[in-house]
Amino acid sequence: MNQLDTQLAVIGAGPGGYAAAFMAADLGLKVTLIDSQPNPGGVCLYRGCIPSKALLHIAGVILASQQAGEQGITFQPPHIDTAKLGRWKNDVVDQLTGGLGQLAKQRRVTYIRGTAAFSDRRSLRVNLKGGDTQKISFEKAIIATGSRATSLPGTMFQSERLMTATDALEIQSIPAKLLVVGGGYIGLEMGTIYAALGSRVTLVEMTGGLLPGVDRDLVRVLKKRIDGLFESLLFETTVKTMKAQKNGLHVVLSDNQDKEQTRIFDQALVAVGRTPNTTDLGLEKARIDVDETGFIQVDHRQQTSAQSIFAVGDVVGEPMLAHKAIHEGRVAAEVIAGRKVASEPAAIPAVVFTDPEIAWAGLTEMEAKKRGVDCTVTRFPWGASGRAATLGRSDGLTKLLVDQRNEQILGVGIVGPDAGELIAAGVLAIEMGANATDLGLSIHPHPTLSETLMEAAQALHGNATSFYRPLKRDSKAET
Repeated sequence: MNQLDTQLAVIGAGPGGYAAAFMAADLGLKVTLIDSQPNPGGVCLYRGCIPSKALLHIAGVILASQQAGEQGITFQPPHIDTAKLGRWKNDVVDQLTGGLGQLAKQRRVTYIRGTAAFSDRRSLRVNLKGGDTQKISFEKAIIATGSRATSLPGTMFQSERLMTATDALEIQSIPAKLLVVGGGYIGLEMGTIYAALGSRVTLVEMTGGLLPGVDRDLVRVLKKRIDGLFESLLFETTVKTMKAQKNGLHVVLSDNQDKEQTRIFDQALVAVGRTPNTTDLGLEKARIDVDETGFIQVDHRQQTSAQSIFAVGDVVGEPMLAHKAIHEGRVAAEVIAGRKVASEPAAIPAVVFTDPEIAWAGLTEMEAKKRGVDCTVTRFPWGASGRAATLGRSDGLTKLLVDQRNEQILGVGIVGPDAGELIAAGVLAIEMGANATDLGLSIHPHPTLSETLMEAAQALHGNATSFYRPLKRDSKAET
């Protein structure tokens, strides 16, 4: 068995892993990065964030062309070349992952293809891609192995008709009738892609609405458009049985009254959550504590119960977001390099890349009510936005949650086109401790959607230029 000594071993080359490895290398550490893929990137680049957003762009083009009819421009129905579309998506992935490979070389990060498991708190055994094994001794290690799709009970069978999100991103075909199980962001994003490409989509969600945990006023705007895009939405409904047949998937659905219905679909996409990749890592040999759901327990410095080992990203818990993993990876690398830092974000933004997009950061109204936080909610409807009118998208909304004591901005929520781009300004406002007056007095360019943040802040004092609403002194957070 070959022996390699390194200062830092990083297991997993997704966003958290490669960000940690690159930061540590920049700080002068000798770094070894281990992953099974040809280049860094992880699930996000190979099978998640990037390929899905590439396809969502295509879906957006199709939907925009359809909407253009309302402005007097009519296009012919699109001809979709699934093979060419797949190649283009793969080219995007290859470009980005190849770029990360070059960045690793430039930083002199040793990249090893294989799967690793702990032998103890100071060494790893790596099963190399070619079949050999290698022992790595390290001073410090970072676990960044990410997560995988959670299986739906009763669907543990092999069939090309049953897809995970990874399968769906391959766009092998466009099913005439598609069942999407799960009304979270993955189900909605993938459902949007296939609906735009021509599938008749039925979405099943076990709770009473889309995107559980997201404020209802934001979700209502999305649901109105999804109602027109998907064939049907079935809430408080679960999949009782699913069986592959020659003519499709035979699915029995059950609602909250135990009333059953049988439907046939060409394919089904299961998107009911994700599970941390913490098995087969030898965590017990390194004596690393995990909780009852398999997530690794860490402190504010990303350090596990083993002082020499850190963990970042999906394996340490919600929210399972690439940008959170990147932040945590950089923090862990700095701690290992001897810097006095901690992961204590005031706001972690989340974005659902549907049409329209939903984005939020900081405190939500649901959380405010649950925690008993005294805050005022101020809203600016996009029906009063000149830029939204020029886009034909006046159905959006921008909202701020403001501390009643000092008007400090505690949370921001946006629904509408480019909400994911706009939310960064809200994150900065929260992190910098800005109050509504600060945001309201900051000059925003006109006409832009960013003005909705400024005018939402001005609306708190009843003096938004484009929107009149008398000042309400006792407006508290509500859901």
